[in-house]
This record gives sequence, C-alpha cells and structure tokens, in this order.
Amino acid sequence: MYSTSTGKTKMRSAIITLIALLVIALSPLAAYPSWSSRASLTTTEEETLGDEFAQHLRKRFTFIQDPGIADYVDKTGQQIVRQHHSPPFEFRFYVVKEDVYNAFAGPGGHIYIYSGLLAAMENEEELAGILAHEIAHVLCRHISKRIEKSTLISLATLAGILAGALLGGGSPEVAQAVITGSVAAGQSLALKYSRDDERQADQVGLKYLTKTGYGGEGLLRMLQKIRRKHWFGSNQIPSYITTHPAIEERMAYLDTWIQAHPEWRRATGPKDSVAFHKMRTKLIAQYSDTMAAQNFFDAQLRKDPDDFLGYYGRGLLLGREGRKKEAVESLKRAVELRPLDEDILRDLGKTYFRIGDYAKALKTLTQVVASDPTDPEGYFFLGRSQIETGEFKRALETFNGLMKTNPGYLPGMYYLGETYGKLGHLAEAHYHRGMYYKEKGSLTRARFHLKRALKLFAKDPERQQAIKEALKGLDGQEQLHHSGKSAS
Repeated sequence: MYSTSTGKTKMRSAIITLIALLVIALSPLAAYPSWSSRASLTTTEEETLGDEFAQHLRKRFTFIQDPGIADYVDKTGQQIVRQHHSPPFEFRFYVVKEDVYNAFAGPGGHIYIYSGLLAAMENEEELAGILAHEIAHVLCRHISKRIEKSTLISLATLAGILAGALLGGGSPEVAQAVITGSVAAGQSLALKYSRDDERQADQVGLKYLTKTGYGGEGLLRMLQKIRRKHWFGSNQIPSYITTHPAIEERMAYLDTWIQAHPEWRRATGPKDSVAFHKMRTKLIAQYSDTMAAQNFFDAQLRKDPDDFLGYYGRGLLLGREGRKKEAVESLKRAVELRPLDEDILRDLGKTYFRIGDYAKALKTLTQVVASDPTDPEGYFFLGRSQIETGEFKRALETFNGLMKTNPGYLPGMYYLGETYGKLGHLAEAHYHRGMYYKEKGSLTRARFHLKRALKLFAKDPERQQAIKEALKGLDGQEQLHHSGKSAS
C-alpha cells in the first residue's frame, strides 16, 4: 500500500527525531535554567518554549504547507480541541514531510504528524484518534513534566545519542546500535512516568474523541498498524514506538475499554469522507515515493476503472514528474467523473498554468474562486495567470482579495508585492516583500525591503509607524535566533 523506507531514509528519520528530542532536553535548560527546579512550567513559559521549539524544527524539518493537506489536518485537530471548555494554548498542527510512522506533541500546543503515518491512515477516524492522543498530552501538561524529567538524562547519555546520529553517514548498523543503547538508557529513568502519561493521554483522548463524534477504534487501528510495521515491515523501529512506549499495553487497554463502552466503538462523525480520501490522494501523489505512488494509483484503477480518485492521483503524480500534458488528460478525466469538484478543478487549473496555457487556466480558476471565494490556491494561481497575461490591475485585486481572506498565505504576500512592483507602486512593493521575508525568517532581506519602504512612505506617518513596528519585530526575532543558537 505504501512503501517502506530505505536504510538511508530510516537513519535520516531517526536522526531528525533524535534532534527534536535533543532540542527538548537541552534548549530549555540552557535558556531558562530556573525551570529545571520547578514542578512544571507555567502556561506562559510553555508557550514561549513552544515557539522556540517550533523555530528549531522549522530549520530541521520540511513541512507540507499544501492547504489541501495542512488545512485538513488542522481542521480535524481544531474540532477536537473545541471540545475543551478552555484550552490552555492556541493549538497548531503541522505535517512533517518524512516517510516515518510518528507523531508527537511539542510544548505549547504544537502538534506534529509525519507524512508517512498520515498516508498509512484509511479514514478520518484514524487521524482523529492520533491527534486526540497528542492533544491530550498537551491538555494534561505532560510536556512541562517531561522537560523537568529530562534533567535526569545525563550528558553522557545525550552524547551517546548524538554520537549515534553522527555515525549515520558511516555504518547505519553501528549507528542504530549506539542510538538504541543510548535512548534505552535515558528513557529507563522515566519509563513508568511515560507509561502512566500514555494511559492518561489515551483516556483523555477517548473522552474528547467521543465528544467530537468519533469512535475509539481509529486510535486502536493505528496502534496496530504501527506495531505491525515494527513486526513485519523492516528492522526499523517506528519512531512512534520510541516516543510513545508500551504499545502492546495501550492496545490491550484500549481494546478492553472499547469493548466495555460499545457506544464509543462507532463514530457518528465522518469516518470515510471524500474530503479525507482526496487529502490522502494528494499526499501520496505529491510527497511519497513516486514508484510506490504509481503502483498505488494503478491498483486503484485496475480495481475500478471509473475511480475519480485514481485519475486525480495519477494526474497529480504525472504533474510532479514533469509530464504535464499527460497530467492534464488524467485530471480532465477525473473532472468528467466528478464534475464541479473544486479541488480537482483547482489542480487542473494549476496544471494548465504550469504548461503555459494561461487562457484555460484563467477560465478554470475563475470557476473555482466563484464557487469558493476563500480558496487560497485558487486565488493565488488565478492572480499568477493574470500576471502572465499582463492583467496587472486584475491581478492586484485578486492578490488583495487573497490576503484579506487568507492573511497567513505567504506566497500570496510575495506576489502581491511583485504585482505592486509591476504597476510601479514601489513603496507597497517593498513593504509587502519585506513582510513576506519577515514571516519567512529571512531577516536580512526583510530589513532591506522594509527600510526602502520606510523611505518611500516618507509622507505617510501611519504607514511609517507600521513599518517601524515591523523593524522592531525583526530585532526581537534576531535576539531569539541568537539565544536559540547559544541554547543548542
């Protein structure tokens, strides 16, 4: 169904996970030495740490930001969070581009799920089960307690983990032996604590799952899949097992609990929605191993020659491989089988744009945004098509509309600046480019453009004040960056 990792990819994923664990263990202790003596962090401290942690991970991971995938995961997670009367944090959900079975909660409500685990899911209930468990870790404040417990792990143990990671470029077998020994030594210090936390997170997660309308079987099925991968998949120990111990105990407990509460067995929420399968199709087509993805979609179409998802996935995969004309034909077939589907139409419009057929791109994408005026990618590629056809004023309207409905959509911010530049509005062009680079963390470029905008807005005190505030924010980002480097 989904390809197993190669030895090199396995080592890379193990190294990334270990780096994340090292960040948790080392960074807070170096930057905030007083925390190690407290029973737990305050919510404000954990939020601060969570933001730092997220910045560290952004430098080490590739995140999938495709709205069709990232927004779906976020929407699923947020509807679970809403069942809590007053969540202590603003929860954020991320999809990490790694063919690994893992998910974990960072400090302050940052939840990470790996693309390999997400692709292995077969319905929304399974996704909800994993997310509910990670959300429960945060709500139970396990993160702050785990940070306190990390002081029990000796520097020698951490050095062993790091040494194992560094051996990844030489002998993977030796590296794995060092890593396994070091992790086991460190984790045994807090093993009971971790098992207790896992059980509590399952209990609390089940509570919020049922309140949201999901059953508990999705989480149980995912634990079974993770365990089977360890048994039969390869020599790789799924990262989820090392960060979430006692899988067998948890499965036995969940199975007993579900049997005792039959009302929790079946979901009343969407278990098998078309939206989930389109999200998964896009994930496999665009972010998995290409040969495995081709086999996956070929098998779908052999089973059902009229499966629109098979043609949709094949079209996306062909586009990824640069076979754009073939991609258009496959996506057109998907549209024939499922007319007016906004997601397929959007991707068809994007493919027309990429082969340079801007007239068809404009026609298709205009239909998409008319159907959904909040669609960020529809607006984005419509605006880019308008730029390519010289319709700069219409493009400006499109990008301004995009940023009004989706202010966090950074590619739109960049092209808004580009469009202002093409129309000769240099002050606005530099301002929006500067804000784009500020959000991207390219501080030198951000400072350059914002200072140019400051000069060009010389007769607009209100805009000058906004730019000065943005420049002041850059100073804060630089200080945080330097403190993070010294901490790690």
